[in-house]
Amino acid sequence: PALLRRQVVERADGRCEYCGISESVAFAPHEIDHIIARKHGGETEAENLALSCILCNKYKGSDIASVDPGTEQIVPLYHPRQERWIDHFELHESHIMPLTPTGRATVRLLQLNQPDRVEERRLLIEIGMFSAP
Repeated sequence: PALLRRQVVERADGRCEYCGISESVAFAPHEIDHIIARKHGGETEAENLALSCILCNKYKGSDIASVDPGTEQIVPLYHPRQERWIDHFELHESHIMPLTPTGRATVRLLQLNQPDRVEERRLLIEIGMFSAP
């Protein structure tokens, strides 16, 4: 498990693969997220694991889909191993702006633009310690 964790952390450059916050500035160590939860048949292997800050992992839980607030359709959540972050999101000032239905569902479910999270990103951007995944 330690070797697998190290591989996931290195691949993510120590940053949450959902919101981008670096583990070095987070209040708690990042966690390893099963992108497809074990209860949905996901394996504990590198291709199904993502580095996740404690908040993103808490809000995502075992979910693999959610409702797109723009269309009210059920859509898959962002999958860091199969998709590129920049195809679904963009950083606008300190907000993570969704570009797709998957982006909208992920931003809503993971509460990426909750006021405290936006302020934290703003402060980190201001001191040069944040960049988008």
